[in-house]
Amino acid sequence: MDDQQAAPKARTGVSGLDDILVGGLATGHLFLLEGSPGTGKTTIALSFLLEGAKRGELGLYITLSETEQELRDGARSHGWDIPEEVTVFQLVPPESLLDAAQQQSLLYSSDLELGEATRQIFEIFERTRPTRVVLDSLSEIRLLAQSSLRYRRQILAMKHYFARFGATVLLLDDLTSDTLDKTVHSVVHGVIRLEELAPDYGAERRRLRVSKYRGQSFRGGYHDFTIRPGGVQVFPRLVASEHRIGFERRRMTSDIPRLDALLGGGVEKGSSTLVLGPAGTGKSTFALQFVTAAIRRGEKAAIFVFDEELGLLFNRTRTMGYGLEQWRDEGLLHIEQLDAAELSPGEFAHRVRDRVDFAQAKTVVIDSLNGYQAAMPDENALILHIHELLQYLNRQGATTFLTVAQHGLVGDMKSPVDITYLADTVILLRYFEAIGKVRRAISIIKKRTGAHEDTIREYRIGQDGIRLGEPLSDFQGVLRGVPTFVGGTAPLLDTPAPK
Repeated sequence: MDDQQAAPKARTGVSGLDDILVGGLATGHLFLLEGSPGTGKTTIALSFLLEGAKRGELGLYITLSETEQELRDGARSHGWDIPEEVTVFQLVPPESLLDAAQQQSLLYSSDLELGEATRQIFEIFERTRPTRVVLDSLSEIRLLAQSSLRYRRQILAMKHYFARFGATVLLLDDLTSDTLDKTVHSVVHGVIRLEELAPDYGAERRRLRVSKYRGQSFRGGYHDFTIRPGGVQVFPRLVASEHRIGFERRRMTSDIPRLDALLGGGVEKGSSTLVLGPAGTGKSTFALQFVTAAIRRGEKAAIFVFDEELGLLFNRTRTMGYGLEQWRDEGLLHIEQLDAAELSPGEFAHRVRDRVDFAQAKTVVIDSLNGYQAAMPDENALILHIHELLQYLNRQGATTFLTVAQHGLVGDMKSPVDITYLADTVILLRYFEAIGKVRRAISIIKKRTGAHEDTIREYRIGQDGIRLGEPLSDFQGVLRGVPTFVGGTAPLLDTPAPK
């Protein structure tokens, strides 16, 4: 890897893409950037040339499909002005080839056009002698060549010509003609493929994959990316094994003695906790309690909210003594509302990493996985994403809390996704009916690190926060929702103790 990073590389200027390419594009080679129209090829190509201009390198953009004005307008939409170091050459057929009266009858016009196009490309290169070249697009060259053999020979001729001058060349292919032709793939040094997916609801999802890079390793698999004003941003696929820091494992308390006792003293730093229960049981409130305790210890925290509107969350928790807005304004808490319909899993992981890596957040809340699941293509991908994200957070010494809303209120509960085996600790919240009232119960059903109470306690959420009662030893079947009374000593929270 060190040798690969030491080799000369041309950085693309696209955030995240150079990380995937282990530094950028190997200088002096030919690369293919392919994708359907609208996937961001031109934007990435412009970033590539503008990055070179920043480093004092001359660039050349040869366009066969767009006009120069369209290209400059597209650059301005991202706030870019194409500098004088970058030459834009609009390749158009000569007038004689457009005039029917002057077209040759014994030669195919495509033969003349292909030769003329190649001559113009080499002429502009000779005049400008750029270090970086973009050719947009190969579909036009393929149509002019008309046969796979002539097309391959043309690409090989370009490859050897540009290689003589040490230029780094990016070929764009919009896949509008003969998408099964892999001629260029075997000739170029590397291949980057862009894809656009259209979900049933929500914004389009874009992803890319490096399918070939001769002579070096790269970050494989699919990586989400977005196109926004300012250019393309790529979110490299998270690989937890690449991120690990040393930290002291210690117990993190909630500042509620009975809850900490139920957890065997608290949860461990660098572990994950799943808060599971039906809607309205207070899953978010339990997670906020640990955030509050962390901030009081002088640590920073981050909350990612998929389901609840932030204004409502602030109003609801303010009366309970949680100063979320104040902590946010003081820089102690990052709280963000996310729209699953507009967010890719890769971008979400990137936002979490940003808070942990750069803002040093040591307590992270994801509320809830139901909303996170909506951003995933299918359940299998959700499990893999969560596994990598939790492993990463654990290795960074961050304590993570995730909430999952189960379907149903009492009786048999169904979860939209089962990740209990991934979490280190599982807190189970339940409704139950007793003495004519709907009540709530809490229990710990799993804890990997250390012992915990196996009791079931009633709890209540009020203006004074969370309050836990004594173990419900007089009831049986609490977790089913309709318990039977089998004792007569332990009181409920609003029932006076027997004298």
